[in-house]
Amino acid sequence: MFWTKLKRILRAGFFNFWRDSTVSFASVLVMVVTLLVIGSISFSSAILDTSLAELRNKIDINVTFITSAKEEDILNIKHTIETLSEVSQVTYVSREEALTAFKERHASDPSILAALDELGENPLGAVLNVKTIDPSQYASVAEFLESDNVLSSNDVTIIDRINYFQNKAAIDKLIRVISSADRLGLALTLFLAIISVLIAFNTIRLTIYIARDEISVMRLVGASTTYIQGPFVVVGVIYGITAGLLTLLMFLFITYWLGETTENFFVGFNIFSYYLRHFLEIALIIMVSGMLLGALSSVLAIRKYLKV
Repeated sequence: MFWTKLKRILRAGFFNFWRDSTVSFASVLVMVVTLLVIGSISFSSAILDTSLAELRNKIDINVTFITSAKEEDILNIKHTIETLSEVSQVTYVSREEALTAFKERHASDPSILAALDELGENPLGAVLNVKTIDPSQYASVAEFLESDNVLSSNDVTIIDRINYFQNKAAIDKLIRVISSADRLGLALTLFLAIISVLIAFNTIRLTIYIARDEISVMRLVGASTTYIQGPFVVVGVIYGITAGLLTLLMFLFITYWLGETTENFFVGFNIFSYYLRHFLEIALIIMVSGMLLGALSSVLAIRKYLKV
Protein backbone atom coordinates (compact mmCIF):
# COMPACT_ATOMS: atom_id res chain seq x y z
CA MET A 1 0.00 0.00 0.00
CA PHE A 2 2.82 2.38 0.92
CA TRP A 3 4.65 1.85 -2.37
CA THR A 4 1.43 2.28 -4.31
CA LYS A 5 0.78 5.65 -2.65
CA LEU A 6 4.41 6.68 -3.17
CA LYS A 7 4.20 5.87 -6.89
CA ARG A 8 0.98 7.87 -7.21
CA ILE A 9 2.50 10.85 -5.38
CA LEU A 10 5.62 10.77 -7.59
CA ARG A 11 3.52 10.39 -10.74
CA ALA A 12 1.25 13.27 -9.70
CA GLY A 13 4.26 15.42 -8.88
CA PHE A 14 5.93 14.90 -12.26
CA PHE A 15 2.55 15.39 -13.97
CA ASN A 16 1.99 18.71 -12.18
CA PHE A 17 5.51 19.84 -13.06
CA TRP A 18 5.00 19.23 -16.79
CA ARG A 19 1.34 20.26 -16.83
CA ASP A 20 2.04 23.77 -15.57
CA SER A 21 5.13 24.18 -17.72
CA THR A 22 4.98 27.98 -17.80
CA VAL A 23 4.66 28.26 -14.01
CA SER A 24 7.32 25.57 -13.57
CA PHE A 25 9.69 27.44 -15.89
CA ALA A 26 9.19 30.68 -13.96
CA SER A 27 9.60 28.89 -10.61
CA VAL A 28 12.82 27.20 -11.76
CA LEU A 29 14.24 30.53 -12.94
CA VAL A 30 13.52 32.16 -9.59
CA MET A 31 14.99 29.14 -7.82
CA VAL A 32 18.11 29.51 -10.00
CA VAL A 33 18.47 33.09 -8.76
CA THR A 34 18.10 31.81 -5.21
CA LEU A 35 20.77 29.14 -5.69
CA LEU A 36 23.05 31.63 -7.43
CA VAL A 37 22.88 33.73 -4.28
CA ILE A 38 23.61 30.70 -2.09
CA GLY A 39 26.51 29.67 -4.32
CA SER A 40 27.84 33.22 -4.33
CA ILE A 41 28.04 33.03 -0.55
CA SER A 42 30.56 30.17 -0.90
CA PHE A 43 32.64 32.12 -3.41
CA SER A 44 32.46 35.29 -1.32
CA SER A 45 33.62 33.39 1.76
CA ALA A 46 36.56 31.92 -0.18
CA ILE A 47 37.55 35.35 -1.53
CA LEU A 48 37.23 36.91 1.93
CA ASP A 49 39.33 34.14 3.51
CA THR A 50 42.01 34.59 0.84
CA SER A 51 42.08 38.36 1.30
CA LEU A 52 42.28 38.07 5.08
CA ALA A 53 45.05 35.47 4.81
CA GLU A 54 46.97 37.88 2.58
CA LEU A 55 46.53 40.62 5.18
CA ARG A 56 47.75 38.31 7.92
CA ASN A 57 50.82 37.39 5.87
CA LYS A 58 51.74 41.06 5.61
CA ILE A 59 51.94 41.36 9.39
CA ASP A 60 55.14 40.34 11.14
CA ILE A 61 57.80 41.66 13.48
CA ASN A 62 61.53 41.87 12.87
CA VAL A 63 64.03 41.35 15.68
CA THR A 64 67.32 43.06 14.76
CA PHE A 65 70.51 42.10 16.63
CA ILE A 66 73.61 44.12 17.38
CA THR A 67 76.44 43.64 14.87
CA SER A 68 78.67 41.93 17.44
CA ALA A 69 76.10 39.24 18.25
CA LYS A 70 77.33 35.68 17.77
CA GLU A 71 75.40 33.56 15.30
CA GLU A 72 75.24 30.72 17.84
CA ASP A 73 73.47 33.00 20.36
CA ILE A 74 71.05 34.25 17.71
CA LEU A 75 70.15 30.71 16.67
CA ASN A 76 69.58 29.78 20.32
CA ILE A 77 67.15 32.70 20.64
CA LYS A 78 65.50 31.60 17.39
CA HIS A 79 64.97 28.14 18.86
CA THR A 80 63.54 29.67 22.05
CA ILE A 81 61.05 31.79 20.08
CA GLU A 82 59.98 28.78 18.01
CA THR A 83 58.92 26.98 21.19
CA LEU A 84 56.28 29.64 21.90
CA SER A 85 52.75 28.39 21.20
CA GLU A 86 51.80 31.71 19.57
CA VAL A 87 54.58 31.56 16.96
CA SER A 88 53.99 29.93 13.57
CA GLN A 89 57.28 30.70 11.82
CA VAL A 90 60.69 32.21 12.54
CA THR A 91 63.07 33.05 9.68
CA TYR A 92 66.76 33.81 10.22
CA VAL A 93 68.43 36.44 8.02
CA SER A 94 72.21 36.64 8.44
CA ARG A 95 74.17 39.89 8.32
CA GLU A 96 75.39 39.11 4.81
CA GLU A 97 71.86 38.34 3.57
CA ALA A 98 70.56 41.53 5.20
CA LEU A 99 73.28 43.57 3.45
CA THR A 100 72.53 41.98 0.07
CA ALA A 101 68.81 42.68 0.45
CA PHE A 102 69.55 46.27 1.51
CA LYS A 103 71.69 46.86 -1.58
CA GLU A 104 68.98 45.42 -3.83
CA ARG A 105 66.33 47.70 -2.31
CA HIS A 106 68.52 50.78 -2.83
CA ALA A 107 70.09 49.80 -6.14
CA SER A 108 68.70 52.98 -7.73
CA ASP A 109 70.19 55.27 -5.05
CA PRO A 110 73.96 55.60 -5.67
CA SER A 111 74.48 57.90 -2.68
CA ILE A 112 73.44 55.19 -0.22
CA LEU A 113 75.60 52.59 -1.96
CA ALA A 114 78.53 55.02 -1.91
CA ALA A 115 78.03 55.56 1.84
CA LEU A 116 78.20 51.78 2.37
CA ASP A 117 81.46 51.63 0.45
CA GLU A 118 82.86 54.47 2.58
CA LEU A 119 82.12 52.49 5.76
CA GLY A 120 84.15 49.56 4.51
CA GLU A 121 82.23 47.09 6.70
CA ASN A 122 78.76 45.69 7.08
CA PRO A 123 76.76 47.98 9.42
CA LEU A 124 73.70 45.73 9.52
CA GLY A 125 72.89 43.16 12.17
CA ALA A 126 71.26 39.77 11.70
CA VAL A 127 67.47 39.66 11.78
CA LEU A 128 64.81 37.22 12.93
CA ASN A 129 61.48 37.56 11.13
CA VAL A 130 58.70 36.32 13.42
CA LYS A 131 55.14 35.41 12.39
CA THR A 132 52.43 34.44 14.86
CA ILE A 133 49.32 32.31 14.38
CA ASP A 134 47.06 35.30 15.04
CA PRO A 135 48.00 39.00 14.64
CA SER A 136 46.74 39.80 18.14
CA GLN A 137 49.54 37.62 19.58
CA TYR A 138 52.40 39.87 18.44
CA ALA A 139 52.16 41.97 21.61
CA SER A 140 52.87 39.01 23.89
CA VAL A 141 55.76 37.86 21.67
CA ALA A 142 57.26 41.36 21.74
CA GLU A 143 56.98 41.45 25.54
CA PHE A 144 58.70 38.06 25.74
CA LEU A 145 61.55 39.30 23.55
CA GLU A 146 62.07 42.30 25.83
CA SER A 147 62.34 40.10 28.93
CA ASP A 148 65.41 38.31 30.24
CA ASN A 149 64.41 35.10 28.43
CA VAL A 150 66.47 36.01 25.36
CA LEU A 151 69.85 36.89 26.87
CA SER A 152 73.03 35.73 25.17
CA SER A 153 75.50 33.23 26.63
CA ASN A 154 77.10 36.13 28.52
CA ASP A 155 73.78 37.07 30.15
CA VAL A 156 73.69 40.25 28.07
CA THR A 157 70.90 41.18 25.69
CA ILE A 158 72.05 41.18 22.06
CA ILE A 159 68.79 42.53 20.63
CA ASP A 160 69.20 45.96 19.08
CA ARG A 161 65.52 46.70 18.34
CA ILE A 162 62.12 45.11 17.80
CA ASN A 163 60.03 46.84 15.15
CA TYR A 164 56.70 45.79 16.69
CA PHE A 165 56.56 48.94 18.78
CA GLN A 166 57.23 51.13 15.71
CA ASN A 167 54.58 49.25 13.71
CA LYS A 168 52.07 48.77 16.55
CA ALA A 169 49.58 51.30 15.14
CA ALA A 170 49.60 49.65 11.71
CA ILE A 171 49.29 46.14 13.22
CA ASP A 172 46.37 47.22 15.44
CA LYS A 173 44.65 48.76 12.42
CA LEU A 174 45.04 45.56 10.40
CA ILE A 175 43.67 43.54 13.31
CA ARG A 176 40.58 45.78 13.38
CA VAL A 177 40.18 45.44 9.60
CA ILE A 178 40.37 41.64 9.80
CA SER A 179 37.90 41.52 12.71
CA SER A 180 35.45 43.85 10.93
CA ALA A 181 35.73 41.84 7.70
CA ASP A 182 34.93 38.62 9.59
CA ARG A 183 31.80 40.17 11.13
CA LEU A 184 30.73 41.70 7.83
CA GLY A 185 31.15 38.37 6.05
CA LEU A 186 28.99 36.59 8.63
CA ALA A 187 26.27 39.27 8.51
CA LEU A 188 26.24 39.25 4.70
CA THR A 189 26.00 35.46 4.61
CA LEU A 190 23.02 35.43 6.98
CA PHE A 191 21.29 38.24 5.08
CA LEU A 192 21.66 36.55 1.69
CA ALA A 193 20.55 33.20 3.11
CA ILE A 194 17.34 34.72 4.53
CA ILE A 195 16.62 36.51 1.24
CA SER A 196 17.13 33.22 -0.63
CA VAL A 197 14.65 31.35 1.57
CA LEU A 198 12.03 34.11 1.22
CA ILE A 199 12.36 34.13 -2.58
CA ALA A 200 11.96 30.36 -2.83
CA PHE A 201 9.05 30.27 -0.38
CA ASN A 202 7.05 32.99 -2.12
CA THR A 203 7.62 31.50 -5.56
CA ILE A 204 6.38 28.03 -4.59
CA ARG A 205 3.51 29.57 -2.61
CA LEU A 206 2.36 31.25 -5.83
CA THR A 207 2.48 27.88 -7.60
CA ILE A 208 0.36 26.26 -4.89
CA TYR A 209 -2.07 29.21 -4.89
CA ILE A 210 -2.95 28.37 -8.50
CA ALA A 211 -3.96 24.85 -7.39
CA ARG A 212 -5.87 25.96 -4.27
CA ASP A 213 -9.28 24.81 -5.58
CA GLU A 214 -7.92 21.38 -6.43
CA ILE A 215 -6.44 21.08 -2.93
CA SER A 216 -9.76 22.07 -1.30
CA VAL A 217 -11.67 19.45 -3.30
CA MET A 218 -9.15 16.74 -2.37
CA ARG A 219 -9.46 17.73 1.28
CA LEU A 220 -13.28 17.61 1.15
CA VAL A 221 -13.35 14.11 -0.33
CA GLY A 222 -11.17 12.81 2.50
CA ALA A 223 -7.65 12.75 1.04
CA SER A 224 -4.95 12.59 3.72
CA THR A 225 -2.61 15.48 4.41
CA THR A 226 0.38 13.44 3.23
CA TYR A 227 -1.34 12.48 0.00
CA ILE A 228 -2.20 16.13 -0.74
CA GLN A 229 1.21 17.50 0.22
CA GLY A 230 3.19 14.76 -1.51
CA PRO A 231 2.88 15.88 -5.16
CA PHE A 232 3.69 19.48 -4.27
CA VAL A 233 6.74 18.43 -2.28
CA VAL A 234 7.85 16.34 -5.29
CA VAL A 235 7.34 19.38 -7.54
CA GLY A 236 9.41 21.50 -5.14
CA VAL A 237 12.21 18.93 -5.16
CA ILE A 238 12.12 18.82 -8.99
CA TYR A 239 12.36 22.62 -9.03
CA GLY A 240 15.41 22.36 -6.78
CA ILE A 241 17.14 19.65 -8.83
CA THR A 242 16.50 21.38 -12.15
CA ALA A 243 17.54 24.77 -10.80
CA GLY A 244 20.61 23.21 -9.16
CA LEU A 245 21.85 21.70 -12.43
CA LEU A 246 21.27 24.98 -14.30
CA THR A 247 23.03 26.91 -11.52
CA LEU A 248 26.11 24.67 -11.65
CA LEU A 249 26.26 25.10 -15.43
CA MET A 250 25.94 28.88 -15.11
CA PHE A 251 28.66 28.99 -12.46
CA LEU A 252 30.95 27.12 -14.85
CA PHE A 253 30.70 29.90 -17.44
CA ILE A 254 30.62 32.76 -14.91
CA THR A 255 33.72 31.58 -13.02
CA TYR A 256 35.58 30.88 -16.27
CA TRP A 257 34.82 34.43 -17.43
CA LEU A 258 35.86 35.96 -14.08
CA GLY A 259 38.84 33.66 -13.45
CA GLU A 260 41.64 35.86 -14.78
CA THR A 261 40.10 39.03 -13.32
CA THR A 262 39.87 37.60 -9.80
CA GLU A 263 43.41 36.21 -10.07
CA ASN A 264 44.79 39.68 -10.82
CA PHE A 265 42.60 41.53 -8.31
CA PHE A 266 42.69 39.12 -5.35
CA VAL A 267 46.39 38.24 -5.42
CA GLY A 268 46.41 34.87 -7.16
CA PHE A 269 42.88 33.72 -6.27
CA ASN A 270 41.44 32.26 -9.49
CA ILE A 271 37.72 31.70 -8.95
CA PHE A 272 37.50 29.25 -11.88
CA SER A 273 40.27 27.07 -10.45
CA TYR A 274 38.60 27.25 -7.06
CA TYR A 275 35.30 26.13 -8.61
CA LEU A 276 36.91 23.15 -10.33
CA ARG A 277 38.87 22.11 -7.21
CA HIS A 278 35.80 22.32 -4.95
CA PHE A 279 33.19 21.30 -7.52
CA LEU A 280 31.87 18.33 -5.52
CA GLU A 281 31.46 20.43 -2.36
CA ILE A 282 29.77 23.29 -4.23
CA ALA A 283 27.56 20.89 -6.19
CA LEU A 284 26.48 19.18 -2.97
CA ILE A 285 25.64 22.53 -1.35
CA ILE A 286 23.70 23.74 -4.41
CA MET A 287 21.75 20.51 -5.01
CA VAL A 288 20.89 19.85 -1.37
CA SER A 289 19.93 23.50 -0.83
CA GLY A 290 17.69 23.42 -3.89
CA MET A 291 15.90 20.25 -2.86
CA LEU A 292 15.50 21.32 0.78
CA LEU A 293 14.27 24.78 -0.17
CA GLY A 294 11.80 23.31 -2.64
CA ALA A 295 10.46 20.66 -0.27
CA LEU A 296 10.33 22.89 2.83
CA SER A 297 8.74 25.79 0.97
CA SER A 298 6.11 23.47 -0.46
CA VAL A 299 5.23 22.07 2.97
CA LEU A 300 4.97 25.54 4.51
CA ALA A 301 3.10 27.10 1.60
CA ILE A 302 0.43 24.38 1.33
CA ARG A 303 -0.50 24.43 5.03
CA LYS A 304 -2.88 27.34 4.51
CA TYR A 305 -4.94 25.43 1.96
CA LEU A 306 -5.20 22.26 4.05
CA LYS A 307 -7.53 24.00 6.50
CA VAL A 308 -11.00 23.46 5.09
